[in-house]
Amino acid sequence: MKSDIHATVSARIIAELEAGAAPWIKPWSATPGANTPCNAVTNRPYSGCNVVLLWMAQAAGYRTPRYLTFKQALDLGGHVRKGERGTKVYFVKQLQIREDGEDDATTRFVPMMREYTVFNVAQCDDLPDAVTAGKSLRVRNPDSRNDPADEFLRSTGADIREGHGEAFYVPSRDFISMPAFSAFKSMDHFYGTVLHELTHWTAHKSRLDRDLKSRFGSRNYAAEELIAELGAAFLCAEFGFDSDLRHAGYIAIWIDLLKADKRAFFTACSQASKAADYLRGLALAAPADVAA
Repeated sequence: MKSDIHATVSARIIAELEAGAAPWIKPWSATPGANTPCNAVTNRPYSGCNVVLLWMAQAAGYRTPRYLTFKQALDLGGHVRKGERGTKVYFVKQLQIREDGEDDATTRFVPMMREYTVFNVAQCDDLPDAVTAGKSLRVRNPDSRNDPADEFLRSTGADIREGHGEAFYVPSRDFISMPAFSAFKSMDHFYGTVLHELTHWTAHKSRLDRDLKSRFGSRNYAAEELIAELGAAFLCAEFGFDSDLRHAGYIAIWIDLLKADKRAFFTACSQASKAADYLRGLALAAPADVAA
């Protein structure tokens, strides 16, 4: 009998949450400055649920989040060590189905989930140095603002109003309220919070048009908060910030959501990736400052 991929992955995430830990928070201390999992051969970053699944694998203490398949290791002249267990990742492939009708033939595309097993470079021997090496670590002052992150925030065009008592996004007025930078216990907490609210900002009907009208405590509310948490985690990883939970109380409603809908985690990861990609697109499209 074919395994239910959605149920299997959801069960793993639920187990982590029931243990009191959000699995997208753990890996930071293991891989400071190089938190985004990528394929060690192509250097292409993983996305969606695969980011979280590989972060969970990263909790084993691997030095760098670089992964490759068994075949890729062999093609490079290396090999996966005997006895090592890989991590399953998932990709959606569009199958083209041809249907012959009475008058003509039509073609439709059906999404199919494909499963692959990847291994961390630390589980392999004899790989080229260029494949095993990760990014150099960033040296940061945790008490000062981060110029690249601030430029990223400005480039989105979002109305971010700092200096207020609470952090929240107001859809009806389309602005983000943030406490002053000095009110946060560290730079990481400030940027993690603003990136959480910025992910909510992408849900506006003029942008990605996600549902923000649901009442507090509903599963739709839980789903949107999960999207915002994951979106912030994905972006924090790129900037080298230590991700953290906005509110530990979210864990209970996420468990309820994932138990009620085995596809909810996949959907939230997909929406969070879309939000992060949307924000990256705004940053890339922003005009560069011209020196006088």
